[in-house]
Amino acid sequence: MTMLERAVGAAVARIEGRDKVTGAARYAYEYPVPDVVYAWPVQSTIARGRVRVIDGDAALSQPDVIAVLDSGNAPRLQPTDDAEMAVLQSGDVAYRGQIVAAVVAGTLEAAREAAAAVRVDYDEDAHDVMLRTDDPQIFAPETVNAGFPGVLDVGDVERALAAAPVAIDATYSTPAEHTSPMEPHATIAIWDGDALTVYNGDQGPWMTSMALAALFGLPGGAVSVIADHVGGGFGSKALPRPPTVLAALAARAVGRPVKVALTRQQMFSLVTYRTPTIQRVRLGAGRDGRLAAISHDSLQQSSTLVEFCEQTVTPTRIMYAAPNRRTTHRLAQLDVPTPGWMRAPGEMPGMFALESAMDELAYALRMDPIEVRVVNEPSADPESGLPFSSRNLVACLREGAARFGWAERDPTPGVRRDGRWLIGSGVAASTYPVYTMASTAVARAEPGGGFTVRVAAADIGTGARTALAQIAADELRVPLERVGIEVGRSGLGSAPFAGGSMGTSSWGWAVSKACRALVKELAERSGAIPSDGLETQADTTEDLQNRKQLSRHAFGAQFAEVRVDADSGQVRVDRLLGVFAAGRIVNARTARSQLLGGMIMGLSTALYENLEMDPQSGDFANHDLAGYHIASNSDVRRIEAHWIDEHDDELNPVGTKGIGEIGIVGTAAAIANAVHHATGSRQRHLPITLDRVRATLPR
Repeated sequence: MTMLERAVGAAVARIEGRDKVTGAARYAYEYPVPDVVYAWPVQSTIARGRVRVIDGDAALSQPDVIAVLDSGNAPRLQPTDDAEMAVLQSGDVAYRGQIVAAVVAGTLEAAREAAAAVRVDYDEDAHDVMLRTDDPQIFAPETVNAGFPGVLDVGDVERALAAAPVAIDATYSTPAEHTSPMEPHATIAIWDGDALTVYNGDQGPWMTSMALAALFGLPGGAVSVIADHVGGGFGSKALPRPPTVLAALAARAVGRPVKVALTRQQMFSLVTYRTPTIQRVRLGAGRDGRLAAISHDSLQQSSTLVEFCEQTVTPTRIMYAAPNRRTTHRLAQLDVPTPGWMRAPGEMPGMFALESAMDELAYALRMDPIEVRVVNEPSADPESGLPFSSRNLVACLREGAARFGWAERDPTPGVRRDGRWLIGSGVAASTYPVYTMASTAVARAEPGGGFTVRVAAADIGTGARTALAQIAADELRVPLERVGIEVGRSGLGSAPFAGGSMGTSSWGWAVSKACRALVKELAERSGAIPSDGLETQADTTEDLQNRKQLSRHAFGAQFAEVRVDADSGQVRVDRLLGVFAAGRIVNARTARSQLLGGMIMGLSTALYENLEMDPQSGDFANHDLAGYHIASNSDVRRIEAHWIDEHDDELNPVGTKGIGEIGIVGTAAAIANAVHHATGSRQRHLPITLDRVRATLPR
């Protein structure tokens, strides 16, 4: 790439790609640490109760065993609002699989074998693990994830629904889903006096360092988190989870570095999952398709330890214009592990329900599903009244329809066949908010003519390193190969995690600002670089505080074509197509990869993923990848991701909105709507399994 070419927007290969394919890239578990020992968790075998006694004598008698830790002898932690992090601080059991003890040994094998020899006796209480609408303990939380109000009520929804010429009233459900990143959660913890170093699979090294410092009663700078390479997270590694705390706790207890790596089965209990939902959507519209009323209620679950309520109905608040709107969250705290963030938390399940209901409305009106959405396009944010910084949903729908061949579609359900296969197509809209958090960055001119940019970002497989280097290269006005980028370490400064599709927008703003300052400094020096180099720092805190109040969101349109076996009910996806309006695209290659990955994950939600709770044991019955099914590349024959050229000057200096999550948002609804078009029967409950479809097929 020459100096005259712009790096931003180009399809640049990942700059760390060679290291990854040759094995040179180190992940958390792989760092060579002298004198390291291993901790293995002992997990509860009941869903609710108390530990009466822990007998570790048999474990301690085995070779290489160093310690058996439990709530009676583990180091004390500081009080925390996140009770999931209070590892081994109490004998109370809040869910099956909770850590109640741990064995530390010289080898992984010895720790695992000894953990099986630890005897735990319980006082067991009756448990409740099933989400149901008649649970008397259900309540409406005041606020939900990300600080959104739990309930918003505008106008007279009931009167408007009763008066509407056309109304939809339907209940939809989505199952619990597990994040299942390729790299299992792993941590190496090393104490040096009161300084803690943690090698961690981590989406936010700096934020994790702050959280661990608070938990162990340390100043912020005393904890160093290193996450040079991370093999996926999907939200589960955005904040420290119990295994990370266990590693640090055990290392402090035995005075040696401790390594913890979860098995795939252990992850199903000890890291976050997506809450199941039961959602009721009611729409009232005129014969012209214009909505008079929207009511969207979502019931979901959390643990008894933490009140976590996903913001499931918040996208409904900004999607379509209607004078009467009610959106409510309700929560049941059960004897289950705490759910948390999973790619597009809230937006994915919430938009499945809303976009399915919009499709049902279109059929009730005998109106094209795209046109129903277009006539309800708001001129401003329906919730806040603020102008949108940009909103190109209609452009995405129109572009997607042209690329997909929507105009040739026969709208009548259940009429198109290919032998025994019923063929159908569907559409759904996508949205995701533009989150941006304050970040710092450093740009440095090296004496040899190169440049180094440092920011405490995390590359979790998304290509963040490469995108940030591209931003830096353009701001520095140099070829990409002259820019070195350092990420993945908490010591590089304050920065948010890789989550909420805000990474590039947040870190990129700081990188842009630091590089611009460096260019100015070099110009004032006539390009002269001191022998020890020259560096500038940037902090975007004030920039964020001073920016204009606007409603900032990305939008997209998803199209699906499916075939349904008329005998078995099996669903196959022949084609997925997405068109997105997500601001400026920094790297065409990695952006396409992220959007395709999100769409495939949405397909997986639609057809396969389902954590099945066993009410008797209080555990997920399919807690491994043999029983928990995930889509693969063979599950969709053709998939395309496109984007429109969107310029939005009200975002950040780079003009980015974020792309990591919007790809998943509308996919499940598009597939469900396509199944309806193929069969004539509506699938309101995910996943759309063949038995559910077969039960609705005509005989």
